[in-house]
This record gives sequence, C-alpha cells and structure tokens, in this order.
Amino acid sequence: MNNHPTAVIDTGAEIADDVQIGPFTVIENDVTIDSGTTIGPHALIASGARLGKNVRIHKSAVIGTLPQDLKFKGEPSVAIVGDNTIIREFVTVNRGTEASERTAIGQECLIMAYAHVAHDCILEDKVIMANSVNLAGHVVLEEQVIIGGLVPIHQFVRIGCHAFIAGGTRVPKDVPPFVLAANEPLRYAGLNSVGLKRRGFSADRIAQIKQAYKLLYHSGLNVSQGVTRIKEEMDISGDVKHIIDFIEGSERGII
Repeated sequence: MNNHPTAVIDTGAEIADDVQIGPFTVIENDVTIDSGTTIGPHALIASGARLGKNVRIHKSAVIGTLPQDLKFKGEPSVAIVGDNTIIREFVTVNRGTEASERTAIGQECLIMAYAHVAHDCILEDKVIMANSVNLAGHVVLEEQVIIGGLVPIHQFVRIGCHAFIAGGTRVPKDVPPFVLAANEPLRYAGLNSVGLKRRGFSADRIAQIKQAYKLLYHSGLNVSQGVTRIKEEMDISGDVKHIIDFIEGSERGII
C-alpha cells in the first residue's frame, strides 16, 4: 500500500497492497478497497464503504457517510463503488438505510464534481452525472444514463437506460428509457439518438424505439392508452418490452 504519511488509516480497513492514498485522507474502520484504486488528498472513506478495482477518488470526496434520513437508526449498511468508476472533487455518497441496506454505484461510471448520491440510490454501469447533480434517496439510474449539470432528482425517481437529461432541469417523475428529456417542466424531447448511435444501436432498432414513443407521446392518448396501442401494433420484445415494463412499473408516473 502506497499511502502518504499524513493519511489516517484505521487498522480495521481492508486495503489492497497497491492502493494509493493521498495526504490528509481518512480511511475509517469497516472499509474495503480493492487493487489499483487511487484516493486523492483530503478524502474521507467512511465506515461501510466498499471500493472496487481501479476506482479513482479525487480530492475531498466523501464516500460512505451516514444517510441524511431521519428514519435512519444506525442500522448496518454499505456504500458500493464499482470497478473503474471515477469520483471527482467534493462528491458525497451516503450509505444505505434498512430499506435496501446499500447505496450502489456501478462500474465505469463518472460522477463529476459536487454531485451528491443519497441513501439507497442505485446507479447501474456507465452512468455519467455532470457537476452538481443531486440525487435524493432511493433514485435508480439504469445503465448509461447521462445527467447534465445542476439537476436535482426527486426521491424514488427512476431513469431508464440510455436516457439523457438536459442540464439545469428538475426531475420530479420517472424518465423512460432511451429518451432525451428537457425543458421546464421536464418533458419528452425526442430520442437520445446521438447516444444510441454512439453505442451501436442499428437504424432498425432505433426506428422501433422511435415508433413506440410516437404512439405514446404523439397520438393524442394518455399513458395507459398509449401503452395499449403499442401492445396492439408492435412486437413486444427487446427494447420495446423494456419500455413497456418500465412504464407499467412506474410508481411516480412518467414525464
């Protein structure tokens, strides 16, 4: 382990031999840090933090602190950061409550400066959160979601895979997969076509997704009627099935 002499490391922490820890960083008890991870100066890795391989924690980030939830009574829980994820300056990640006992950030995510990930949030792989994004508790971001800067997201909101949320907006409801969401109040603004093409979606696959959202958002129907039309007129498999399952599973309602 290559740690600066000013770092404070509890003997109860389990840290791989090649981990690098910067000056004035504090590593508390009940922490695990896997190989290849680098932690910058003045960071706090609190009890319950679980850092994977090749994680990059930048200056003054705080991982694994207690939930900002008055219902929390000190129950055991963790905050997980997956392999190859980058946590930038002054990011805060709280651990879970008894509701799920964990907050989890997936692999190959990028969490930019001043962002906050609250208790019981789940971020799947390759999520990008720009500067000062704030997640309330129990938020779920599916894989490859991108959130623009200065976006607050309401508790219990779910954002579907490959969705893009424009910066400076507010997210009070669920955002379905594959969409571009923008404006105030937040609403469907088309597909995240650029993102889908960059990720190798074929023209036919994008066309199927576009047709589903045309029936949902541009047919003069309410959500339940739109879902019924999709089921009647389209092959309910693959991406279209995921869209339907997401909408039918929404508890807050969709944008």
